[in-house]
Amino acid sequence: MARHHVIVGSGVAGAAAARTLRHREPDARITMLTLSTLPFYNRYDLPLVFRGRKDWHRFLVDPPEYYVKNRIELRRCTQVANVDAENKTLLLAHNEEMSYDTLIVASGGRAYLPEELSEFRAYLDGFGSYEQAIAVKNKLPEGGTAMILGGDMIGLDLARTLIDTGHKVSLAYDAHTFWPHEVEEEQQKELLDVFAKMGVELISLEAEGGIESIRKGAKGLPARRIVFGSGNDRYADVVMPFYGLSPSVEFMVRAGVDIERGLLVKPNLRTTNESIYAAGDVCQIWSAAENRYRFFYGWKNVRAMGDLAARNLTGEDEAFVPSQDETLHIHDGTTIHSPFWEYA
Repeated sequence: MARHHVIVGSGVAGAAAARTLRHREPDARITMLTLSTLPFYNRYDLPLVFRGRKDWHRFLVDPPEYYVKNRIELRRCTQVANVDAENKTLLLAHNEEMSYDTLIVASGGRAYLPEELSEFRAYLDGFGSYEQAIAVKNKLPEGGTAMILGGDMIGLDLARTLIDTGHKVSLAYDAHTFWPHEVEEEQQKELLDVFAKMGVELISLEAEGGIESIRKGAKGLPARRIVFGSGNDRYADVVMPFYGLSPSVEFMVRAGVDIERGLLVKPNLRTTNESIYAAGDVCQIWSAAENRYRFFYGWKNVRAMGDLAARNLTGEDEAFVPSQDETLHIHDGTTIHSPFWEYA
């Protein structure tokens, strides 16, 4: 009897897993569950809304008919509430139960927001979905100002695009800047200097005493006012936090698998349950070389994890090997190259 493979998540890892599963088990039933309103699209391409790409169809990696042709049941706007690993069932938020034979958790991560900024959430704009990207595009006037807080690599990629398209960018930087790269203080200064040469205004959150408040701007001024602990302030049309990712694991807490920050998996991406694998930003992979569980980020790594999880639960037993450099490079003192900006 054909097995039922369920994939939670429709991003890079989930899509790669589904493609490999269909290839290796032509008769299997494959169900993909996602909170997204859209089929799989490249979130790394979202800054392109500022270069004129607004039609959501143009962001899709696979057209809708791909799922029909490959018999992949795509359930959009679907939230998993709980996983019963012992009985191999999922409880969906609308109270539907779904059974599975194997489960691949590729739920990724949501934007991390430091606790001290949570009270200002209503004045912040995210950039993690197509809908959020369009909302920011509509809020930011021509030549307007965007305030980027923290500045992980996705946020800095957006900053480059905004500068190129005639907008103003202020970067309030701190220890999160350049996440997930780990950079020393001296290197951070060199990297920030490159962004200053691009035209980005640099604001040290440490020197300014952190953020005191974010509130509505005054009449006739930009929509947001950012007040620092020092008493200094800035105005911006949008304020966007970029502090990296927090793994989306809350629906797995009662599944009986080991969790630290993410799902803990062996090098073959299997959790402590033989029927459950994980791939992408949601999992921490055991590294014997470093004697710890660690995250591996980036398009190439995440895509490789999705493919590997699918191959291993269909008979292989291979260890994950990182395929992405993790080093930031400065070229000619004027441009930065990050492997996390390689989305192919």
